Amino acid sequence: MIRLAVRCAPEQAEIVLAELVALVPGGVEEDRGPGFVEYAIYGPPGELPELPDLQAAAGDGLVEIETTEIPDDWADRWRDFHEPVVVGDGRIVVRPSWEAEAPDVAAAEIDIVVDPGQAFGTGAHATTKACLELLLELADHGEARGPLVDWGTGSAVLAIAAAKLGWEPVTGVDHEVAAIEAARQNAGRNGVEGAFERLNLREQVPPVAPTVVANITAPLLLELAARIASGEIERPRTLVLSGILRTEVDRVAGAYAGAGLGEGSRRESGDWAALLLRG
Repeated sequence: MIRLAVRCAPEQAEIVLAELVALVPGGVEEDRGPGFVEYAIYGPPGELPELPDLQAAAGDGLVEIETTEIPDDWADRWRDFHEPVVVGDGRIVVRPSWEAEAPDVAAAEIDIVVDPGQAFGTGAHATTKACLELLLELADHGEARGPLVDWGTGSAVLAIAAAKLGWEPVTGVDHEVAAIEAARQNAGRNGVEGAFERLNLREQVPPVAPTVVANITAPLLLELAARIASGEIERPRTLVLSGILRTEVDRVAGAYAGAGLGEGSRRESGDWAALLLRG
């Protein structure tokens, strides 16, 4: 097994991540340290994608690309790095299937099972946690009802949580075939009914519901804001956004304010931010 790592400066992370997600829908690992962000992908020798254009994609910043051979027992040891993710003071737990006996699981109001390795998004990233917290905030105000759409659903963590909180029906869209397959499998594993369909958010008009959640990159969020402002995309009543660097969050909030969606709440964790917007 080979680990291919791409390291960049924090301000380039959003661009690099977007490029990697487009190339590798099967999963992107993230690590952070002083002055850097590192994304890694795994695969057998000869099956990983070539990455010659990432330096150009990172704009003025440089990226480092490194490959490392992983020990033969990696397939067993990787489970040690995936532990339950606890959100909202233990109200939501997102866990791999082998953690059924974890102490946090029994106490959680909502237990979501998502096994890593099918599609990016197992609940561990700060942006996913922030979205889950904002969904809890809406639920606590009695707003977990009616239809909800998840733009860029990935492994469907947010859609599954929304369904368990009370939104119905739940729809998820993503441009990656692997993500849609994983979303459907994960929904079934969690006893959730949802419609998950392939759709390119840049090229097609996404479905809209009174509540929309979108944990995607800021450049794409800005494009969607412009299309809402122009009337091409119907304006939702409530919009939960994340995947935004803190350095970009004011710009994103301003773009949506121009589209008639004002900021109701904000979550920040490390370098990342999430927004709750209302129309």
